[in-house]
Amino acid sequence: MEQLPSNTPIMDTTPSGPAGWFATWVKAITKPQEQTYVDITEQPGANSKTAYIWIFIAGTLSGIVQAIMVAVRTMLGTTTQFPIPGFEQFSQQPPAMADGGIATVLFSLCLSPIAGVIAVLFFALGTAIIQWIAKLFGGTGTFEKMVYALAAISVPVTLVSLVLSLLSMIPFVGICTGLLSLGFSFYALYLQIVAVKAVNRFGWGQAAGSVLLPVLVVLFICGCVVVGGLMLLGPTIGSVFSEINQSLAP
Repeated sequence: MEQLPSNTPIMDTTPSGPAGWFATWVKAITKPQEQTYVDITEQPGANSKTAYIWIFIAGTLSGIVQAIMVAVRTMLGTTTQFPIPGFEQFSQQPPAMADGGIATVLFSLCLSPIAGVIAVLFFALGTAIIQWIAKLFGGTGTFEKMVYALAAISVPVTLVSLVLSLLSMIPFVGICTGLLSLGFSFYALYLQIVAVKAVNRFGWGQAAGSVLLPVLVVLFICGCVVVGGLMLLGPTIGSVFSEINQSLAP
Protein backbone atom coordinates (compact mmCIF):
# COMPACT_ATOMS: atom_id res chain seq x y z
CA MET A 1 0.00 0.00 0.00
CA GLU A 2 1.35 3.39 -1.01
CA GLN A 3 2.54 5.50 1.88
CA LEU A 4 1.45 9.12 1.75
CA PRO A 5 3.75 11.92 2.87
CA SER A 6 3.42 12.95 6.48
CA ASN A 7 1.26 15.96 7.33
CA THR A 8 3.54 16.91 10.22
CA PRO A 9 5.21 20.28 9.58
CA ILE A 10 8.96 20.07 9.29
CA MET A 11 11.12 22.80 10.77
CA ASP A 12 13.10 24.30 7.92
CA THR A 13 16.33 26.13 8.57
CA THR A 14 16.45 27.62 5.08
CA PRO A 15 17.41 31.32 5.30
CA SER A 16 14.85 33.90 4.26
CA GLY A 17 15.22 36.34 1.38
CA PRO A 18 16.85 35.72 -2.03
CA ALA A 19 19.33 33.20 -0.55
CA GLY A 20 16.47 31.14 0.81
CA TRP A 21 14.57 31.49 -2.46
CA PHE A 22 17.46 30.09 -4.46
CA ALA A 23 17.84 27.15 -2.07
CA THR A 24 14.12 26.40 -2.44
CA TRP A 25 14.31 26.54 -6.25
CA VAL A 26 17.31 24.22 -6.37
CA LYS A 27 15.61 21.77 -4.04
CA ALA A 28 12.40 21.85 -6.07
CA ILE A 29 14.07 20.77 -9.31
CA THR A 30 16.87 18.54 -8.03
CA LYS A 31 14.86 16.39 -5.60
CA PRO A 32 11.82 15.12 -7.53
CA GLN A 33 10.13 13.47 -4.54
CA GLU A 34 6.78 14.04 -2.87
CA GLN A 35 8.38 14.80 0.46
CA THR A 36 10.35 17.60 -1.19
CA TYR A 37 7.20 19.56 -1.97
CA VAL A 38 5.65 18.75 1.38
CA ASP A 39 8.73 20.26 3.04
CA ILE A 40 8.71 23.28 0.71
CA THR A 41 5.05 24.13 1.31
CA GLU A 42 5.35 23.71 5.08
CA GLN A 43 8.36 25.99 5.52
CA PRO A 44 7.96 29.55 6.90
CA GLY A 45 7.13 32.09 4.22
CA ALA A 46 5.45 29.58 1.92
CA ASN A 47 2.64 31.80 0.70
CA SER A 48 1.13 33.05 -2.54
CA LYS A 49 2.66 36.53 -2.18
CA THR A 50 6.19 35.13 -2.33
CA ALA A 51 5.21 32.88 -5.23
CA TYR A 52 3.86 35.85 -7.21
CA ILE A 53 7.06 37.81 -6.56
CA TRP A 54 9.06 34.89 -7.97
CA ILE A 55 6.90 34.65 -11.07
CA PHE A 56 7.03 38.41 -11.61
CA ILE A 57 10.83 38.37 -11.47
CA ALA A 58 11.04 35.40 -13.86
CA GLY A 59 8.52 36.96 -16.26
CA THR A 60 10.37 40.29 -16.25
CA LEU A 61 13.71 38.58 -16.92
CA SER A 62 12.09 36.61 -19.71
CA GLY A 63 10.87 39.83 -21.33
CA ILE A 64 14.35 41.36 -21.06
CA VAL A 65 16.08 38.32 -22.56
CA GLN A 66 13.59 38.08 -25.42
CA ALA A 67 14.12 41.78 -26.16
CA ILE A 68 17.88 41.30 -26.27
CA MET A 69 17.50 38.33 -28.62
CA VAL A 70 15.23 40.29 -30.97
CA ALA A 71 17.62 43.26 -30.94
CA VAL A 72 20.65 41.06 -31.70
CA ARG A 73 18.85 39.36 -34.58
CA THR A 74 17.75 42.75 -35.89
CA MET A 75 21.27 44.19 -35.81
CA LEU A 76 22.68 41.06 -37.45
CA GLY A 77 19.97 41.09 -40.09
CA THR A 78 18.81 37.56 -39.27
CA THR A 79 15.16 38.42 -38.60
CA THR A 80 12.89 35.96 -40.38
CA GLN A 81 11.43 37.26 -43.60
CA PHE A 82 8.13 36.12 -45.14
CA PRO A 83 8.16 36.91 -48.86
CA ILE A 84 4.44 36.23 -49.39
CA PRO A 85 2.64 38.24 -52.08
CA GLY A 86 0.43 40.85 -50.46
CA PHE A 87 2.27 40.72 -47.12
CA GLU A 88 5.48 42.51 -48.05
CA GLN A 89 4.67 45.47 -45.81
CA PHE A 90 4.61 43.16 -42.80
CA SER A 91 7.84 41.31 -43.60
CA GLN A 92 10.04 44.33 -44.23
CA GLN A 93 12.00 45.74 -41.30
CA PRO A 94 11.56 49.47 -40.65
CA PRO A 95 14.86 51.30 -41.16
CA ALA A 96 14.74 52.71 -37.62
CA MET A 97 14.53 49.24 -36.09
CA ALA A 98 17.09 47.74 -38.44
CA ASP A 99 19.63 50.37 -37.34
CA GLY A 100 18.47 50.80 -33.77
CA GLY A 101 18.95 47.53 -31.91
CA ILE A 102 20.03 49.40 -28.78
CA ALA A 103 16.92 51.56 -28.88
CA THR A 104 14.84 48.40 -29.16
CA VAL A 105 16.46 46.96 -26.04
CA LEU A 106 15.94 50.18 -24.07
CA PHE A 107 12.30 50.37 -25.10
CA SER A 108 11.74 46.72 -24.22
CA LEU A 109 13.42 47.17 -20.83
CA CYS A 110 10.80 49.76 -19.98
CA LEU A 111 8.02 47.34 -20.96
CA SER A 112 9.52 44.23 -19.34
CA PRO A 113 7.63 44.68 -16.02
CA ILE A 114 4.42 44.37 -18.03
CA ALA A 115 5.60 40.92 -19.12
CA GLY A 116 6.13 40.11 -15.45
CA VAL A 117 2.58 41.17 -14.54
CA ILE A 118 1.12 39.15 -17.41
CA ALA A 119 3.16 36.12 -16.31
CA VAL A 120 1.73 36.41 -12.78
CA LEU A 121 -1.84 36.64 -14.07
CA PHE A 122 -1.53 33.59 -16.34
CA PHE A 123 0.33 31.61 -13.68
CA ALA A 124 -2.34 32.33 -11.04
CA LEU A 125 -5.11 31.39 -13.47
CA GLY A 126 -3.38 28.18 -14.52
CA THR A 127 -2.71 27.15 -10.93
CA ALA A 128 -6.31 27.87 -9.95
CA ILE A 129 -7.54 25.61 -12.74
CA ILE A 130 -5.15 22.82 -11.75
CA GLN A 131 -6.16 23.01 -8.09
CA TRP A 132 -9.86 23.15 -9.01
CA ILE A 133 -9.51 19.95 -11.02
CA ALA A 134 -7.52 18.39 -8.19
CA LYS A 135 -10.39 19.19 -5.81
CA LEU A 136 -12.78 17.43 -8.18
CA PHE A 137 -10.51 14.38 -8.00
CA GLY A 138 -10.65 14.42 -4.21
CA GLY A 139 -7.51 16.45 -3.50
CA THR A 140 -7.08 17.90 -0.02
CA GLY A 141 -4.55 20.62 -0.83
CA THR A 142 -5.02 24.39 -0.85
CA PHE A 143 -4.42 26.99 -3.53
CA GLU A 144 -1.88 28.72 -1.27
CA LYS A 145 0.34 25.63 -1.10
CA MET A 146 -0.23 24.70 -4.73
CA VAL A 147 0.79 28.09 -6.09
CA TYR A 148 3.93 28.10 -3.94
CA ALA A 149 4.99 24.60 -4.97
CA LEU A 150 4.42 25.23 -8.68
CA ALA A 151 6.20 28.60 -8.50
CA ALA A 152 9.22 26.90 -6.91
CA ILE A 153 9.33 24.70 -10.01
CA SER A 154 8.39 27.25 -12.67
CA VAL A 155 10.96 29.90 -11.76
CA PRO A 156 14.14 27.77 -12.07
CA VAL A 157 12.68 26.10 -15.16
CA THR A 158 12.16 29.55 -16.70
CA LEU A 159 15.69 30.66 -15.82
CA VAL A 160 17.24 27.53 -17.35
CA SER A 161 15.08 27.96 -20.46
CA LEU A 162 16.30 31.55 -20.83
CA VAL A 163 19.92 30.40 -20.71
CA LEU A 164 19.20 27.75 -23.33
CA SER A 165 17.47 30.36 -25.49
CA LEU A 166 20.53 32.59 -25.39
CA LEU A 167 22.80 29.66 -26.26
CA SER A 168 20.52 28.73 -29.17
CA MET A 169 21.63 31.93 -30.94
CA ILE A 170 25.09 30.44 -31.37
CA PRO A 171 25.40 28.68 -34.76
CA PHE A 172 25.10 24.87 -34.58
CA VAL A 173 24.55 25.04 -30.82
CA GLY A 174 20.83 25.63 -31.33
CA ILE A 175 20.26 21.97 -32.27
CA CYS A 176 21.67 20.75 -28.96
CA THR A 177 19.86 23.40 -26.92
CA GLY A 178 16.61 22.54 -28.69
CA LEU A 179 16.90 18.90 -27.63
CA LEU A 180 17.84 19.94 -24.10
CA SER A 181 14.87 22.29 -23.92
CA LEU A 182 12.50 19.54 -25.03
CA GLY A 183 13.84 17.09 -22.47
CA PHE A 184 13.79 19.72 -19.73
CA SER A 185 10.16 20.54 -20.56
CA PHE A 186 9.12 16.92 -20.01
CA TYR A 187 11.08 16.87 -16.75
CA ALA A 188 9.32 20.05 -15.60
CA LEU A 189 5.97 18.47 -16.42
CA TYR A 190 6.88 15.45 -14.28
CA LEU A 191 7.89 17.74 -11.41
CA GLN A 192 4.53 19.51 -11.58
CA ILE A 193 2.69 16.19 -11.39
CA VAL A 194 4.76 15.16 -8.36
CA ALA A 195 4.05 18.52 -6.69
CA VAL A 196 0.30 18.25 -7.30
CA LYS A 197 0.31 14.71 -5.91
CA ALA A 198 2.22 15.77 -2.80
CA VAL A 199 0.10 18.83 -2.05
CA ASN A 200 -3.25 17.10 -2.60
CA ARG A 201 -2.40 13.71 -1.07
CA PHE A 202 -3.87 11.51 -3.80
CA GLY A 203 -2.70 9.07 -6.49
CA TRP A 204 -0.65 9.42 -9.65
CA GLY A 205 -3.68 9.22 -11.94
CA GLN A 206 -5.45 12.12 -10.26
CA ALA A 207 -2.25 14.18 -10.20
CA ALA A 208 -1.54 13.57 -13.88
CA GLY A 209 -5.14 14.37 -14.79
CA SER A 210 -5.05 17.62 -12.82
CA VAL A 211 -1.97 18.81 -14.73
CA LEU A 212 -2.64 17.38 -18.19
CA LEU A 213 -6.37 18.06 -18.59
CA PRO A 214 -5.95 21.86 -18.78
CA VAL A 215 -3.14 21.39 -21.32
CA LEU A 216 -5.33 19.12 -23.46
CA VAL A 217 -8.23 21.56 -23.28
CA VAL A 218 -6.00 24.47 -24.35
CA LEU A 219 -4.57 22.43 -27.23
CA PHE A 220 -8.08 21.47 -28.32
CA ILE A 221 -9.25 25.09 -28.27
CA CYS A 222 -6.13 26.23 -30.17
CA GLY A 223 -6.72 23.48 -32.73
CA CYS A 224 -10.32 24.60 -33.21
CA VAL A 225 -9.21 28.22 -33.62
CA VAL A 226 -6.57 27.25 -36.19
CA VAL A 227 -8.99 25.09 -38.16
CA GLY A 228 -11.66 27.78 -38.04
CA GLY A 229 -9.16 30.42 -39.14
CA LEU A 230 -8.00 28.30 -42.05
CA MET A 231 -11.60 27.75 -43.12
CA LEU A 232 -12.31 31.48 -43.03
CA LEU A 233 -9.07 32.36 -44.83
CA GLY A 234 -9.38 29.52 -47.32
CA PRO A 235 -10.55 31.66 -50.27
CA THR A 236 -7.86 34.30 -49.59
CA ILE A 237 -5.09 31.70 -49.33
CA GLY A 238 -6.36 30.05 -52.52
CA SER A 239 -6.23 33.33 -54.44
CA VAL A 240 -2.68 34.01 -53.18
CA PHE A 241 -1.43 30.62 -54.38
CA SER A 242 -3.28 31.14 -57.66
CA GLU A 243 -1.40 34.41 -58.20
CA ILE A 244 1.88 32.67 -57.37
CA ASN A 245 1.18 29.92 -59.92
CA GLN A 246 0.28 32.46 -62.57
CA SER A 247 3.48 34.43 -61.91
CA LEU A 248 5.57 31.27 -62.24
CA ALA A 249 3.83 30.10 -65.38
CA PRO A 250 5.90 30.63 -68.58
